[in-house]
Amino acid sequence: MPLVNNKVGDDCTVGTDKASADGKVLVDSLIKVVACYRHLASCVGGCTDSLQLRDELRQTREKAQKLAVTICHHLTSHLRDKSLPEEQRKEMELLWVAFSSSLELLHVDMCKVFNIGDIFSLADTACLVQTGLQGGGTEVAARALSLPDLNQVPTPTLPAGLESQERSTMEQEISQIDQMIDDMEKKVNVLRWMVEPHGPQYADPVSTTDSASLALFSVDEEQPGQQPLCQRSHMFVLLLLCIVVLVAATLSVCIVFFS
Repeated sequence: MPLVNNKVGDDCTVGTDKASADGKVLVDSLIKVVACYRHLASCVGGCTDSLQLRDELRQTREKAQKLAVTICHHLTSHLRDKSLPEEQRKEMELLWVAFSSSLELLHVDMCKVFNIGDIFSLADTACLVQTGLQGGGTEVAARALSLPDLNQVPTPTLPAGLESQERSTMEQEISQIDQMIDDMEKKVNVLRWMVEPHGPQYADPVSTTDSASLALFSVDEEQPGQQPLCQRSHMFVLLLLCIVVLVAATLSVCIVFFS
C-alpha cells in the first residue's frame, strides 16, 4: 500500500489560506483609504478647501499607492501560480476584482482633484464655492492613515510654486496609476463578469426598510382588485369636471341672452 505524505498538502493549504487572509486585510485597508480620499476630494474647491486639506489628500494618496503596489505584487504572484487550488483561486479572483475596482475609483478621484484644483486656486480663496460646510476631513484622514492626529498649524500664506509643484507630482502619480491598471490587465486575465461574489463581505446587504418596501410593493402588485376602485375615482372626478363646465357654459349663455 503506497504511503501518502499529507503534511505537504496541509502545509500548502495553510500557506494559501494565510495568503488569502493577508490579501483580504490589504484590500480592506485600500478600500478604506480610497473611501477617505473620495471624502476629502469632495471638499476641493469649496469653502473648506485649504493647504491642510491638500496635504491630507497628498498623504492619503501616497498611502493608497503604497497599498496598491503591495496588493498588486501579492495577488499577481498567487494568481499566476498554476498550482493554486480552485477554491483559493476563486478567493484571489474576488480580491482581484475588489482591488482593481478600488484602484479605478482612486484614479477617477485623482483626476477630479487634479482638474478642480486647476480651476480653484488656493492663491485666491475668494473664488472658492461657498458650500456652507464647516470643518474638514482631518479626523477621517487620520483614521484612514492610522495616525493619532493630523492637526497642523495653518500656513498663513501660500508658498511660492507649491501648487505648480503639487500639480506636476500629481500628474505623474495619475500616470503611474494608469500604467499600473494597464499592467494588471496584461499580467492577470481575470474576467470580472465571470467572478461570482459570495459571502457577507461581497453580498449587497438588504436593510429591513428595503425589505419592507419590496414586500409592500409585491403586495400591491398581487392585489389587482384595487385598480377598478382607482379607475372609478378617476371617472367620478372627470364626470364632476364635465358637469361644472357644462353648468358654467349654460350660465354664460343665459347671461348673454337675457342681458
